[in-house]
Amino acid sequence: MDSFQFELVSPEKLLISEEVQHVVVPGVEGEFGVLAHHAPLLSVLRPGVVQVFKAEGGEPERLFVKGGFADVNPKGLTILADEAMPMSEFDVAKLDAAIKDAEEDLADAEGEESKRRAREKVDQLKEFRAVVA
Repeated sequence: MDSFQFELVSPEKLLISEEVQHVVVPGVEGEFGVLAHHAPLLSVLRPGVVQVFKAEGGEPERLFVKGGFADVNPKGLTILADEAMPMSEFDVAKLDAAIKDAEEDLADAEGEESKRRAREKVDQLKEFRAVVA
């Protein structure tokens, strides 16, 4: 199987830049796989897990992305993520604590705009939790 160049970039750092065999990406319209010589494509990402297969038949490296964009072009695949981290670094207990704090903030929120922002944060955190469950 041919390989292709894959890069995963967050605002903080370049997480991956290497030749890979296959990548599964969480697009807003569903997951899609990218192999070498894929047709050009630009997609918005939803929060989810990117699976990176570096060797044929091997276990994928899994990375969480909060959202962003995927650009498939003749040179390969570039993901520009809003936030990203390896799943091995993900701490579910900290996420559960953050959800609890956000729910308390929502209960204490005053004013429509404050409530909207607090509700949005709770929803995002719960969506993250569903992805990693």
